[in-house]
Amino acid sequence: MATIDDVARTAGVSKSTVSSVFSQKRPISKEVTERVLAAARQLDYKPNYWARSLANKTTRIIGLNMPGERVKFSLFHLSLLNGVLSECSSSGYRLLVNSLSRTYLDEVPHLAKEPVDGDILLDPVEGDVRIADRIRQKLPLVVIGRPSGEFESKVSYVDNDNVENGRQVTEYLLGLGHRRILFLNASAGKTVSADRGLGYRRALEQAGVPFDPQLLVHKDPNQTSSDFGYAVSKKAIAKHPDITAIITDTDKMAVGVYKAAAEAGIAIPGDLSVIAFSDETVFAAELHPPLTGVKLFGEELGREAAKLLIDQCVSGNRSVKRALIATEMVERGSCAAAPVRAATDH
Repeated sequence: MATIDDVARTAGVSKSTVSSVFSQKRPISKEVTERVLAAARQLDYKPNYWARSLANKTTRIIGLNMPGERVKFSLFHLSLLNGVLSECSSSGYRLLVNSLSRTYLDEVPHLAKEPVDGDILLDPVEGDVRIADRIRQKLPLVVIGRPSGEFESKVSYVDNDNVENGRQVTEYLLGLGHRRILFLNASAGKTVSADRGLGYRRALEQAGVPFDPQLLVHKDPNQTSSDFGYAVSKKAIAKHPDITAIITDTDKMAVGVYKAAAEAGIAIPGDLSVIAFSDETVFAAELHPPLTGVKLFGEELGREAAKLLIDQCVSGNRSVKRALIATEMVERGSCAAAPVRAATDH
């Protein structure tokens, strides 16, 4: 098996030059680089990736921590992943995706440390132990979503303006005459659910509509989004027949709402308007009429997060940076003016 010494001898250069060609730690002329690579091909030489990583104390791998549900990722997650991958590809980094649930990670506290130069964390929660752990390790870190409390001033993050998103979506439905609006929010404890919930309440307050805590329900983390959307909307529709609109955290929740409405003989959007904080859906075939949603631009979120993280890894600059990615509401067929009965039912 060929060694780095064999390549250096064949190419007529020093061992350190061969090492620099493969590690790209210092510039080597094009002529010398081509000579070294030709020698490596001739000898079928493959550099020892992990040995080089140990020597350089880098792996050129970044991590993406995105705990998933028991079902496949949504198109938003896949778009986000594509954004991260595109930046990794152009910067010469590999990507390690960790989709283990928080429950599993909590139950297995002594998992081996991941071989990454830095981490992107998705879906931050209040007092997120993942963020605290990376800060303690002094590991380069970027969060997709707003970090909570003291972490917000300590780590870089990329996000949408979720307070404004919650306000705009609620305001849109209020403008259509809806006054009893059920909000099926993300799980309690997530910063995104706190921000969207705040926007929802602000819009109601500005419109002079009393906030009913029974109409703001957080997802049960033990249920899939579609099961949660079905069970809660079915119960709420029966208990509160004056509900004329439902906001869902995801398109998966909307699938459950559509199912519950169909079983109850409720027409969308004639009797019930539905809107989701999601625009890209793998469930299009199950959603008739097409679902009105909010385009979150997951690919841009992923690309910007990877760019910030790789910059930290390369430059060593840990200054805190923030980037807000604009959103866009996409109107389709699932929302309409509130039915006339709404004015008399409440």
